[in-house]
Amino acid sequence: MSLKSDFRELVSGRDWRGRSRTPRSAVQYREPSPGLTFPTAWTRSKPARTVRRGLHSGVLKPLVWAQTRPTVEGTEYLDGLTGPVIFAANHASHLDAPLILNTLPKHFAGRVAVGAAADYFFTARWRAVLTTLAFNAFPVERFGGSSKQKQASLAPELLDRGWSLLLFPEASRSQDGWMSPFRIGAAFLAWSRKVPVVPVAMRGTYAAMPRGEWAITRGRPSLVVRYGRPMLPHEGEPARDFNVRVADAVHRLWAEEDLGWYRALRESHAGRIERPAGPQGAPWRRLWEATRPLRSSSRPNRIWS
Repeated sequence: MSLKSDFRELVSGRDWRGRSRTPRSAVQYREPSPGLTFPTAWTRSKPARTVRRGLHSGVLKPLVWAQTRPTVEGTEYLDGLTGPVIFAANHASHLDAPLILNTLPKHFAGRVAVGAAADYFFTARWRAVLTTLAFNAFPVERFGGSSKQKQASLAPELLDRGWSLLLFPEASRSQDGWMSPFRIGAAFLAWSRKVPVVPVAMRGTYAAMPRGEWAITRGRPSLVVRYGRPMLPHEGEPARDFNVRVADAVHRLWAEEDLGWYRALRESHAGRIERPAGPQGAPWRRLWEATRPLRSSSRPNRIWS
């Protein structure tokens, strides 16, 4: 595929995001195409890293910080920790990756590669170029696929070369602001490579920029990024059990916003903190609860008071 063919496809039946304007139910079934094989090694070169550093410090961080009010906690757990590590975070918004990349300590900044959905970010060349340049992204297969579609994972190779990884074990952004179960990929990678996992929980990003939106909500919404203690698999611990522990750590960090650090810790040890899957009920109710102002907000919305 080329930029010319991408443009031709864009103007002949697809919207500006590359999505078809025709409902899937009205399209005749076709065998899946092999997809786009996109090289990403160039984005870890010195010139690309220089451009990315300027993009983050001069554009992305000022823009996000001007339109939101981020609070960052737990970075002290990263003091003295050297790479490579895997940052495992919940995922609800396109704000998630910029927030994490711009709140990491200096000794990690610039040495993190972000796993991005191959079937979304790497299906058009223009989008793949922007994603890899801005976030040092590499493709991650979320839902399997045929052998022709799959690309060999770069994650083990990047870890072996000393790069830390930012991965989202839910595999996709939340549809309604609540968490999905963690898939085993990130935990298995850490388990097999014997590298630590740093759990990360983000609150408020869905309300600030929900799925399907490309602009930050007005009113400078509050956001929270919480880093947890690095975790390593126990001796003889199966990868699946380690994945459960990583997910539980993210759930506890999420709960700290509502319960506070000490109470969340006690409730976690008692086994009373579950995955924040949201209330049962109609979709509007789930969305309503997911967009409650955070406890740390200095200007709470009276609707939820």
